Amino acid sequence: MTFQPNTHFYSSFSKTCTILIWLLLLFSSCEKKAEQSPEKNPVTLEYAEGFEIYRGEDFWEIHVTQGYTGAEKTFRYLVLEENSQAEKSGFDAVVQLPIAKVVMTSTTQIPHLDLLEATPLLRGFPNTNLISSPTARALIDSGKVTDLGSGPSANPEMVIDLKPDWMMISTLGEDLRYLDLFAQAGIPALINGEYVEQNPLGRAEWIKFTGILLGKYEESVAAFEEIKTAYLAAEKLAASIPETAKPKVLSGVMYQDIWYAPGAESWGARILQNAGGAYLFADQAGTGSLQLNYEFVLDKALEADFWIGSADFPDLKTMGNSEPRYQAFQAWKNGQVYTYTAKKGATGGLEYFELGYVRPDLLLQDMIKILHPDLLPDYELYFYQKLN
Repeated sequence: MTFQPNTHFYSSFSKTCTILIWLLLLFSSCEKKAEQSPEKNPVTLEYAEGFEIYRGEDFWEIHVTQGYTGAEKTFRYLVLEENSQAEKSGFDAVVQLPIAKVVMTSTTQIPHLDLLEATPLLRGFPNTNLISSPTARALIDSGKVTDLGSGPSANPEMVIDLKPDWMMISTLGEDLRYLDLFAQAGIPALINGEYVEQNPLGRAEWIKFTGILLGKYEESVAAFEEIKTAYLAAEKLAASIPETAKPKVLSGVMYQDIWYAPGAESWGARILQNAGGAYLFADQAGTGSLQLNYEFVLDKALEADFWIGSADFPDLKTMGNSEPRYQAFQAWKNGQVYTYTAKKGATGGLEYFELGYVRPDLLLQDMIKILHPDLLPDYELYFYQKLN
């Protein structure tokens, strides 16, 4: 008898072996990839919602989820410590520490450098006259900071010539095409979305974003903790004020027959409310600027006790002459109008627009001093002043 091999058995056996070998190779490959993927742990942020931090052994990852209003893309940045071996591919920008020079593009970013004692690293800024910081102004006056003109988006070649270790961008989302240009030039361009945050301490917490990029994370945590402690203490002070004792507060100004004021969920409205004020537009939802008609505002705020944030008029007379309809409000008649122009830089920049984001504690204390002066008897207004 001739033995006939079972070809079906051998075929099935062969296929089974092939599948097992393939699976073993796959798992082995996955294990190798897992071994090669560096471990990273999330770092908890207390108030900021627009970015995330991850800490590795010799690197940091920052994911900016809200780089600008309505952003749909998450921007992933890698920050390498000295001699880091972390994989560099797959990121929107890679920063190598230590660094020697940076470019900033918003005045709100300058105080980060000051607070972290890194201002000497500044090498470029658009329209340097807007900067109020005495430390930064000294650098500008000595010719160490290049004026980028109307903005880095209009002068990308100037930024490229400076060859900064990184540049920080604040954007509304309309000029993102320049990110590719800077990437091709080898310049990490990182988006700071602090303005999207509506919690005052959330905006201030973006100093940790800058701290990592400077190699000064621990210092940034310490700076934020001081700001947070001062803010919460002031907030607690005003929390005991009963509703019946909260003065009615009007905010905003008119421009081409439209009254612009902070929406109820906005950063500015929250500070007013935390200071023990009854914000008269608290029922008008929005995180941005409300657009109201004069008749509505007049009906709502005719008898407001205070008018806070009335642009940058030098005095009540100028304000009333610029728009006679302002004179109808009780706050204007009683001289209870406050503007944020108390401190200006040497070249006319308002410190409010520079320092306000990262120092909400000063803003809150200003509001409490205006609305409830007895709670802070020894405090002197920092950003705000009453119009004469």
